[in-house]
Amino acid sequence: MSYVAIKGGKAAIDGAAAATDYMRCMNAVDEPIKLSVIEDQLRLLTSRIVSEGGLYHPKLAALALKQFQGDTLEAAFALRAYRSTKPRLLETPLQDTSKMRCIRRISSAFKDIPGGQMLGATFDYALRLLRLDLANEDPAAFREVAKNFLNNTPEADLPDSFPKVLDALRAEGLLPPLGLMREQAFDITRDPLVFPVPRSAALATMARAETGSLLAMAYSNMRGYGDVHPTVAELRVGYLPVMLPHPVTGELMEAGEVLMTECEVVAMYESGNAGDMPVFTLGYGACFGHNEVKAISMAILDRSLQKGMRDGPDNPSEDPEFVLLHVDGVDSMGFASHYKMPHYVTFQSDMDRLRTTQGKVRKSGETE
Repeated sequence: MSYVAIKGGKAAIDGAAAATDYMRCMNAVDEPIKLSVIEDQLRLLTSRIVSEGGLYHPKLAALALKQFQGDTLEAAFALRAYRSTKPRLLETPLQDTSKMRCIRRISSAFKDIPGGQMLGATFDYALRLLRLDLANEDPAAFREVAKNFLNNTPEADLPDSFPKVLDALRAEGLLPPLGLMREQAFDITRDPLVFPVPRSAALATMARAETGSLLAMAYSNMRGYGDVHPTVAELRVGYLPVMLPHPVTGELMEAGEVLMTECEVVAMYESGNAGDMPVFTLGYGACFGHNEVKAISMAILDRSLQKGMRDGPDNPSEDPEFVLLHVDGVDSMGFASHYKMPHYVTFQSDMDRLRTTQGKVRKSGETE
């Protein structure tokens, strides 16, 4: 097999781009899919992109999904790239998630919690069976769904916010005291991860990690490499008010709100140092959008990483370097995809070494 120099790469690349656009449009019998359709009817997919892209902009997340034809990794990549072009105007102070306007709030630790359980929108209690009637959904019936829900759902005087479940446990002394934050939050978009890293760096990395990667790591900790069965003290989904200082007075004011998922898990208790009172261990997870699996996985890994950083890792899910360097979907995709790029020179070098080695083996066999 011979090797020759290749020219005309730009024309081939332009042709590939044109073919990609054709694949998006070739079977379009109606108008192009609207961003509002993606954002609203595929809301959980949009939530995944704003989380993994690290930018809360549902409309741009929908645009990225449309552009990359549903490829979540490419869409998150594009959203991050867009974010990097924008100036940073200011930083928010610490936000109080107890002020979240909840659309869903549950606890598996207690039957009755302050404010009550709020099931909200979820697939948790439905059968995982295909609804074949959605294949050819009638537009009039589609519009009727929302109308019927609003007309048939009784009005309830819901509070503006709900208290945290963990506050009751902490007041009873079953949890470690809420310590003051002594370190500035680590900015993973500006500073590289140099291990050991602070907890804020681990949380920030996992907050925009790929959902499936986090789930796989957390599952390993639950199943066999850790054997931890945590309890969800509280899982809440809702709109968190974003408070920013007024440019003149400095007083905090609400600049908007973002949809978030937050999870706090309680796991096996530890006695700590000699003489210390044993308390439960905690894990925390929070991410943009409605993504409960990601928030739960993040909370489980936060708890396991804290143990690994304190006592040394006993398994891969407790090793910060192993976890944090392998859960980012954009990084992982980039490295896997780079194998599609030309490797002509390195592969020819591998073949030359193999041929030389085979020649030596033949020569050695002939002399015996």
